[in-house]
Amino acid sequence: MNVQTQLGMRIRYLRKERKMSIEDLALVSNVNRNYISDLERGMRNPSLDILNRIVEGLHITLEELFKGIKQF
Repeated sequence: MNVQTQLGMRIRYLRKERKMSIEDLALVSNVNRNYISDLERGMRNPSLDILNRIVEGLHITLEELFKGIKQF
């Protein structure tokens, strides 16, 4: 499994763990909901700025986001 797919799965897991919809995460992170959907499906390669906005919206650190992802 590639890194993009693993990252997308991790974001989806963390979002659902917090009982947030894609729309909720989009709103708090100021990222388009379609972009988040694509990201969760491993179809996007996000910038550090986008990842930073997402982790702030999830109230986690970048380190926590990448926990368990292999093949850096």
